[in-house]
Amino acid sequence: MKIYTKKGDSGTTSLASGSRVSKSDKRVELYGTADELNSSLGVALSFLKEDSALRHGLENIQNLLFELGSELAGYKKKDNTSCILEEDILSLEKEIDLWEESLVPLKSFILPGGSAGSSFLHVSRTLARRLERDLVRYKDEGNEVFPEDLRFLNRLSDYLFVAARFANFESKIAEPQWKSRAKGQ
Repeated sequence: MKIYTKKGDSGTTSLASGSRVSKSDKRVELYGTADELNSSLGVALSFLKEDSALRHGLENIQNLLFELGSELAGYKKKDNTSCILEEDILSLEKEIDLWEESLVPLKSFILPGGSAGSSFLHVSRTLARRLERDLVRYKDEGNEVFPEDLRFLNRLSDYLFVAARFANFESKIAEPQWKSRAKGQ
């Protein structure tokens, strides 16, 4: 099977329902951002050591994001529920709490950076926030959005922030500290 179909040459694409929409459709934008986030996680993973405590959770998130992208593209489960489960959200919270036990509590803002893995996890965090904002905007326009999806994305950005900090911890790299000119720090 060839990867190209030429069906999108006119600027349209198919949703999971089979209907064709413009490639500028908000749903295409949503699942495109989910794909972008997933890809950035793949880059972050490529910089983490094979024995990193972050690896399993991030790989699981990649699978969930693929399902979420499918849902955003119009795939519906037979029972019309979200692909994101309560246990997925609780799992994020559990890992955040576990990693924070090893981290020095923050006393000031940190800058994205440090190790390559941490840096890309910060990029992933910002993409998760963008996807969350876009999904809220889509919901505010009267479209159906599962509350679990919003909760997951909100928690995911927190998760990725702590994961970025933990990647620096695992690499024994100090986190870059924000120095405010206005505050004289």
